[in-house]
Amino acid sequence: MILVTGSAGHLGEALMRTLLASGRQAIGVDLKASPFTTVVGSIVDRMFVRQCVSGADAIIHAATLHKPHVATHSKQSFIDTNISGTVNLLEEAVAAGVRAFVFTSSTSVFGRALTPPLGAPAAWITEDVAPLPKNIYGITKLAAEQLCELCHRTRGLPAIVLRTSRFFPDPDDRKDTRDAYDDGNVKTNEFLYRRADIDDVVSAHLLALDKAASLGFGRYIVSATTPFTRDDLEDLHRDAHVAVVRRVPGYVDVYASRGWSMFPRIDRVYVNDRARTDLDWNPRYDFARVIDLLGAGEDPRSPLARAIGSKMYHAETFADGPYPVE
Repeated sequence: MILVTGSAGHLGEALMRTLLASGRQAIGVDLKASPFTTVVGSIVDRMFVRQCVSGADAIIHAATLHKPHVATHSKQSFIDTNISGTVNLLEEAVAAGVRAFVFTSSTSVFGRALTPPLGAPAAWITEDVAPLPKNIYGITKLAAEQLCELCHRTRGLPAIVLRTSRFFPDPDDRKDTRDAYDDGNVKTNEFLYRRADIDDVVSAHLLALDKAASLGFGRYIVSATTPFTRDDLEDLHRDAHVAVVRRVPGYVDVYASRGWSMFPRIDRVYVNDRARTDLDWNPRYDFARVIDLLGAGEDPRSPLARAIGSKMYHAETFADGPYPVE
């Protein structure tokens, strides 16, 4: 049986849908009731976690407070959920003899490392880049990663950390971006360097479960395969169109037909080479495929992404739009 935390969330629902459709036994846990939540409760409650983990042979830990919660939740809430909740799951996993633990982290842990100074090339982000978290979200996700590594080293729990890039369908969290670009334009641009389709994110998690025992521990960036190489980094941070048209020239006509535009500059590129090699992961959605689908008049989202739709991070709206300002 596979225990999935955060089953009412975007990724948690996607995992539960996929596991159940394939005939695998799965239990969904979340604070919120949902069609894919089996048990309602908090991972901060150690006894609740113990009851949930009993009988599980693998855990995918996707429950978290996210970046959009930074302005609405206390730092203590982030520590309780993202750190203490992870400790509870790890320790109960060891006690229950769980065979594999997969932790959903975020590329947000890289923080300040993602923004090169003006005049410098775009940043080439691999797992070897030292994280420099810039808010409580990034700090607590990095701490939870380190707890997974510690639990593997000291207790022998096979644990895989997946640093996922953007996969949510909700509007961009920056008002200036929402005002300047169509939402589809933003998300298509992001497939070049910082976005993945939820279907590919799910497949990475399930492969990580299967590979955990042989890998022991590992951190992996999960993002769409970029068309760029290091040779493109200077152009990307000076004039992104120059690099994009060199790699995917067909984008020009598709964008022109929709009145879309490329971002003037791209400041970083997430590199998924290690995940593709170690996990045998073959993501299907990248910028070139999205351009082909758009050019054919088709929906560029996977069927799984369409089935889940948008959930949003807050029930209410704010003066600045769908997200509060810290």
